[in-house]
Parts: sequence; structure tokens; C-alpha cells
Amino acid sequence: MTHVEDELTSQPECWTRAAAEAERWAKALPAPGERVAIIGCGTSYFMAQAAAALRESAGQGETDAFAASEFPHGRVYDRVVALTRSGTTTEVLDLLGRLKGRTPTAAITADPDTPVRAAADELAVLDFADERSVVQTRFATTALTLLRAHLDLHPGTAVTDARTALAEPLPEGLVECAQFTFLGRGWTVGLANEAGLKMREASLAWAEAYPAMEYRHGPISVTTSGTATWMFGQAPEGLAEQVRSTGGAWIEGRLDPLAELVRAQRLAVAVAASRGLDPDSPRHLTRSVILTP
Repeated sequence: MTHVEDELTSQPECWTRAAAEAERWAKALPAPGERVAIIGCGTSYFMAQAAAALRESAGQGETDAFAASEFPHGRVYDRVVALTRSGTTTEVLDLLGRLKGRTPTAAITADPDTPVRAAADELAVLDFADERSVVQTRFATTALTLLRAHLDLHPGTAVTDARTALAEPLPEGLVECAQFTFLGRGWTVGLANEAGLKMREASLAWAEAYPAMEYRHGPISVTTSGTATWMFGQAPEGLAEQVRSTGGAWIEGRLDPLAELVRAQRLAVAVAASRGLDPDSPRHLTRSVILTP
């Protein structure tokens, strides 16, 4: 078993613990009414997108998500929250350094014994969800679970659905598809983006992601026999039928959307195996991006 397989199968236990510890880390997490930016790089950026959409739609306050390198320094926030598994990513540390003493900051990390300890004002530590694999799975979803629980938006069915996602076989014929499209709405757009990234990282697959309503504005043109379109959350009316009419496979997201992401992680590993690839050693990637001056 690869590291990534071992780590993705541990997610139900990680989510349970994160939800239980949400109150412990409340000081580091956004308070109701605050204007907040959530930042990250790669997978963490996509989790930031999901968390920001969840928080704002719950009426907790205006919430934006940015790649750390694209933070708009002309805007004013009550708090900036960084998602960083390693605590060493250059763009995240640079941003936290620029905000020091000007804007309250917090970081959700897996390793507090890294430069992020000094860079952020507050830390929430999910060391039990740390990973050896380059490809992120459990830290990302556990960080999002912590934020969902903090917002009182972590449903009791999420962990049960994650176990189902791990136990059930993947849809027949999905591994053999030549192209994958992931769709979301609202907070699940971030999850769709992350599913596409997992496919590209782990299996070098042709994978794309879009807001579901945007899919018909061009991207559906690549859908045909031998492609798969996977919906996170409730699909727009008529979209499933339109995809099926192209000859492409339609995958309905029937589990909690975060559990659907676990299924997509499994797919990425399965496609990698079918292509003779090692998902623990993705091409051109390292566990953390550390830039030299």
C-alpha cells in the first residue's frame, strides 16, 4: 500500500477527531461577523475556496479565498487564516510576514515545529492528520472538517459517508476513462477543483473542474464516449441528461460532498495504478514548495 492510500483511508478517524477538537482551536478560527480571508497554495487554496463559500453562505461574515501569492494587499480584513500542511511554503510565510502587526493572522497546520509558528499569530494544529505523501488527502479534508465543525456545519453523516466512499467499489469503467471533469456549486466548487488536481497530480490524467452551471458554456464540448463527468452536490436540472446524451459517463454525487472527494481520491490512485505510476512520487512535485531567493 502506498502512503497516499494509507492516508486517504484514515480520513473518517481524522474527521471525527477534528470535529471533536473544534472548540479547542476556536481562538485561531474566524469569529462570527469578522471579515476574513482564507489563503493557501495548491490543495490548501481549493480547501480555502470551499471554506470561504461555506462561511459566507452561513451568514458568518464576508469571506474571501486567495492563492497566497495573489492576496490583494489593498483590502482590509479582520483576520487572515492560512492553510498550510507543512508550515514551510514560501508564499504563505511571505504573506504572513507582510501582515505581521497589521492584520491578525492564524494558520491551520500539521507541523507546528516549522517557521509558521513564528509567522502566524495563532495556530490550530492537526498533527494527527499529517502525511508522508506528496499528494495531499487527509490533511486537506481534515482542515476543512475543522472549519465545518467550527461553523456548526459538520453533519453527522459525513464520517459515515466517508466510510461508504472507502468501502464501495468505484463505478465500473471509470478507471479506463480518458478524461475527467468535476463539477460543483457553491462550496463544492472548491472540492471539484481539488478533485481535478488530485487526478492530475497522482495519475497524470486529463482532468478539469468547473462550476456546474458554467460547464455548458464551452467545456461540455469535450464530453463524449470515454469521458466522465462527476458532480459534487446537487446537479442543475437537466445537466445529467445532457451529459448522458453526449455518450459520456455521468457520476452523481450522492454522498456528503467531502466524502465524494474521498471517492475521487481513490479514483486518482486507481488510475495511477492502472498506468503503472507511483502516486507517492508525482512528476515534478515536492511535498512543499520552498523558493530560494
